[in-house]
Amino acid sequence: MISQYGGFILVYVATPLEVCEARDPKGLYAKARAGLIENFTGISDPYEPPGNAEVVIDASKVTPEEGVQRILSYLEEKGFIRRR
Repeated sequence: MISQYGGFILVYVATPLEVCEARDPKGLYAKARAGLIENFTGISDPYEPPGNAEVVIDASKVTPEEGVQRILSYLEEKGFIRRR
């Protein structure tokens, strides 16, 4: 369905649970661990990473800027965009 509009690229921003918890400004992970939020992904609900992502970025090892550059490079390589 999406091919008529261009294409679809699956980008997986892999972030370890510990990093998600450390970066959680709303304290949702702490609330989930305390049982205040049910079915919270990664805590009481299993998380299944995609197995077929075209681009995988480990957010614990690269800056947001580096991640963006990886995505842009992939899009350029595949002909979706042209950079100057």
